[in-house]
Amino acid sequence: MDAPVIGVLMLAAMFVMIAVHVPIGVAMALSGVIGTGLLIGWEPAFALFSIEPAQAIASEELAVIAMFLLMGNFASAAGLSTDLYKLAQAFIGHRRGGLAMATVAGCAGFGAVCGSSVATVGTMARIALPEMQKRGYATHLSTGSIASGATLGIIVPPSVIMVLYAILTEQFITALFVAAVVPALLATIGYIVAVMVYVRINPEAGPAGPKIDWTARKRALAESWGVVVLAGIVSGGIYSGIFTVNEAAAVGAAVAVVFAWARGKLTRASFFANLKETAAATALIYVIIIGANTFTYFITLSHLPDIITTSIIESGLSPSMILLLLLIMYVILGSIFDTVAAMVITLPFVFPLILSLGYDPIWWGVINVVVVELGMITPPFGINCFVMQGMARGVSLGSIYRGVLPFVTADVVRLFLLAYLPILTLWLPNAVGIM
Repeated sequence: MDAPVIGVLMLAAMFVMIAVHVPIGVAMALSGVIGTGLLIGWEPAFALFSIEPAQAIASEELAVIAMFLLMGNFASAAGLSTDLYKLAQAFIGHRRGGLAMATVAGCAGFGAVCGSSVATVGTMARIALPEMQKRGYATHLSTGSIASGATLGIIVPPSVIMVLYAILTEQFITALFVAAVVPALLATIGYIVAVMVYVRINPEAGPAGPKIDWTARKRALAESWGVVVLAGIVSGGIYSGIFTVNEAAAVGAAVAVVFAWARGKLTRASFFANLKETAAATALIYVIIIGANTFTYFITLSHLPDIITTSIIESGLSPSMILLLLLIMYVILGSIFDTVAAMVITLPFVFPLILSLGYDPIWWGVINVVVVELGMITPPFGINCFVMQGMARGVSLGSIYRGVLPFVTADVVRLFLLAYLPILTLWLPNAVGIM
């Protein structure tokens, strides 16, 4: 049997395993090992079960994932996300749709210390949803702003998914973080504008609240100093060159633990619960990385990426049209799979194609995250919408889908701006001299 045929069969087998709920990392590893065995023999194939885990565990770059996850968990336990939301609420909560805008701003800020979209949905739903319900906000706007705003957690640096992309494609992590700054700002502004336009058309959806005086605003500002310090230490340390990304993540995790302890939120039980949650999430990501590396090794042996790349280039389609087709594919995949799965499954095929078309790998890393982020709130699936329904008991998926539509529109506009104006992504890393 020809190598490309085996490649197609194992790719199909992987999707079948995923469809029957085999974990994504396990499905990729099994397909990779079986395919490698059929191509070059079973002894080197089974050796992958020891080589890939050993390399992953020994990797210093992967340690940053555990540290960022730990930082996010302890920051949430310390109540920093609540402080951030109260700050945004104090300054813009009195405007029509102001609480929805505050939710978006809070999600963006929490994303800077968390990096997880699903975790942000769970956290902000507990904080923001009761407040919006109390103020008479329409259910679709309140749930839609939380589900959509939570996607900012994977584009606002530091982002776990960007770290993963950098590791799998051997790119400079700091360059990716710097490149994501402008897209993250565009995302936050775009979502706030979407709320403003929506409540202008439907004023009853987001009634204005009472204006908070400057004394209360100053108090909210003073109480939110913790999250500002944490984000400043991590981001400032990375961008100024004081810390490496790994060191910044470790320092950030330690500072988050200190905040939780100083605020009396850190009990023995909560400390070990956060460690356990971080360990479980880290183990899951490690399994996915090990599976992705194993599958990538096999796919490279099968020459399938080369064949696909050559076929697409020889099809006569322009690079812009190929890019458009890739974006559509990722929106669909992002609505079905979680962020990590959608990215790692496709990287062995798409990344060589992107390079062959002459596109910048740092730019594509940001685009890849943005387009999968869009898929997370795109009907008829959208993983964030399902998580939001689980957090908001009694709210229909239809109502949540209606609520995310203004934000999906803003995302589509932003995606096309970033895709066809690469300078928006690349000028900052070029300006600071890291590219």
